[in-house]
Amino acid sequence: MSTIKESVMSLVKDMPENSTLEDIMESLYVKQKILKGQKQLESGQFYTHEEAKEIIKEWLK
Repeated sequence: MSTIKESVMSLVKDMPENSTLEDIMESLYVKQKILKGQKQLESGQFYTHEEAKEIIKEWLK
């Protein structure tokens, strides 16, 4: 398993040469959100589709 630093370096290395700082920051942000979501799934911190529909139904009342 690679470290965060290795993962970031690989992500930046694989980006096009003309990438801007904003492009890099956006890619890192998206990667961070994906990793957070994966950890939440693994730990059971999520709502099923049906649960989410019920929550939204309550919000829209």
